[in-house]
Amino acid sequence: MSFSAEVKNELARVADEQDCCLVAELAALMRMGGTAVIGGNNALGINFTTENAAVARKVLTLIKRGFGLATEVVVTRARRLKKANSYQVKVPPSPAVTAVLAELGVLRGEMISAGRDMALARKGCCRRAYLRGAFLGGGSVSRPEGEYHLELVTGNHDFARTLVRLMKSFRLPARLTERKQDYVVYLKDGDAITSLLRVIGAHNALFAFENVRVVKDMRNQVNRLVNCETANLQKTVNAAVRQVESIRLIAARSGLAKLPPSLQAAAELRLAYPEATLQELVDLADGQVGKSGMNHRLRKLERIARDLEGKE
Repeated sequence: MSFSAEVKNELARVADEQDCCLVAELAALMRMGGTAVIGGNNALGINFTTENAAVARKVLTLIKRGFGLATEVVVTRARRLKKANSYQVKVPPSPAVTAVLAELGVLRGEMISAGRDMALARKGCCRRAYLRGAFLGGGSVSRPEGEYHLELVTGNHDFARTLVRLMKSFRLPARLTERKQDYVVYLKDGDAITSLLRVIGAHNALFAFENVRVVKDMRNQVNRLVNCETANLQKTVNAAVRQVESIRLIAARSGLAKLPPSLQAAAELRLAYPEATLQELVDLADGQVGKSGMNHRLRKLERIARDLEGKE
């Protein structure tokens, strides 16, 4: 089961006590997966389609609990391998459905409304319910082991803008983009995704997401430290190789005995301990020079070697 399906299964079990929240959640679900159908005498009915059985049950429950409408569920079996079943929640056309669609904000007069449902989400609890319905109807979230990505996909531009406004009311950095014929509202930040999961009531998914994030962040931190240590070690090795080559050049061209005593002592230490770090050379010098002084002497030896090469 995908992580998105796990989140939806959890959200489908969330039950709001207030009627206003029920209306807000069902309105967002209808925006995502519902269509109005015309029957006899121009009466309207509802078809809601989803590939998630838990979401279908949630829509069925909201319609019956909130409005007491007669419903039926039609399951279309997948014929192709690994293709999910399709679930249709159908409400037969009747005058009562028209009233329900008007209450949900889908109808305004005799026209289908554009999707500007901010009036349904004036209260914080209703905004949470509305976003929960939107995720149930058309949301997805990647597993936290990979890249952080959560999105809500809709073909309605006004509805997408409403979702962005609602997310930003919770200080979530939602963005809107187009993908073929659809509009995608998305979050790419791990903290923002966990905040949205908290807002819409997916607490178990939130804990699972955070647990993976902690392990992932710890692993990334360890990798960064290891990479840093490896880079520092390589830098130390490269410096030591250069220093040994420089000292050997000086010994071959002019001899180490002609060097000042301090440089001669540093050169002999480096030749004796070619793999030692700078601090280890300082320790071997028995306190006669500090780290900065040892570094200065070794750099001086490299400059002398370059000067000798330039005199060829």
